[in-house]
Amino acid sequence: MNSISLHSQRVKRFSKLEFIAKQVVEGFITGLHKSPFHGFSVEFAEHRLYNNGESTRHIDWKLYARTEKLFVKRYEEETNLRCQIVIDTSSSMYFPVKENDSHLDVNKIGFSTYAAASLVHLLKKQRDAFGLSLFADNVEVHTDTRSTTTHSQLIFSELEKLLLPLAKDRTKRSSGAQALHEIADKLKRRSLVILFSDMIENSEKNQDDLWNALQHLKHNKHEVILFHVTDKKKELDFDFENRPYRFVDMETGEELKLNPLEVREAYQKSMRKFEHDLKLKCGQYSIDLVQADISKGFDQVLLPYLLKRKKLF
Repeated sequence: MNSISLHSQRVKRFSKLEFIAKQVVEGFITGLHKSPFHGFSVEFAEHRLYNNGESTRHIDWKLYARTEKLFVKRYEEETNLRCQIVIDTSSSMYFPVKENDSHLDVNKIGFSTYAAASLVHLLKKQRDAFGLSLFADNVEVHTDTRSTTTHSQLIFSELEKLLLPLAKDRTKRSSGAQALHEIADKLKRRSLVILFSDMIENSEKNQDDLWNALQHLKHNKHEVILFHVTDKKKELDFDFENRPYRFVDMETGEELKLNPLEVREAYQKSMRKFEHDLKLKCGQYSIDLVQADISKGFDQVLLPYLLKRKKLF
């Protein structure tokens, strides 16, 4: 079992999202040191390389004795990166849902929440500034980007609310274009925008509008990483048993009874086209696309982030 993966039962034993995020990041860093990326993140937490010509006052001479490289101690006010974490909170992100919650694996919103919390912990360790935006058909939460402990606690508090079940009488439609335009307008300084979404919209027009909003972010000179969050087994492979099922649209409540075998081939063909179009659009707009399967560990989120960060500096 991947050391970074969090089984639902293990998740439930912890009460604080921040503690879980810390465990994920520490496991990830340990894994890096045992992988081909060994040394990739050495000393990233508390130091930066010394730049010729600057004051030698804050050089860590003890670290120099160990590494024969000049590193400068970093302080809370130093910020190398501004990162806005954006999460789609529409009802479709609460898939899959089961009647017996004690056996429920992390769903798409849960995966996005734990991944975002882990990124916040990693950003804080790197003295980077971070903010949070939550949206469905409108902006529900938007914070400035800061690097303080108080700010991280605020963000963890907002993220923890996402782990509560979606009320059965409440639907949050996938229509995020206007919200993303608003977020783009609120980001006054160039940032790395990390978006968690299943990219499901309820019409072709809404899909086009969503891409226009993402183009708005790029037009404002922001770097964008899109984590396309899916339950690959169910949503992409349509891996259901050969028996009748009742499928319910989580945003409209519309129901459909059918045997998955009757539509699997057509469904898979449609999803392959959806993924192909997604890759083309991301390539067209220079958006980094990462397929994030909720059944896998959080290294599929943390490693692309670190690689992107390294490219930016």
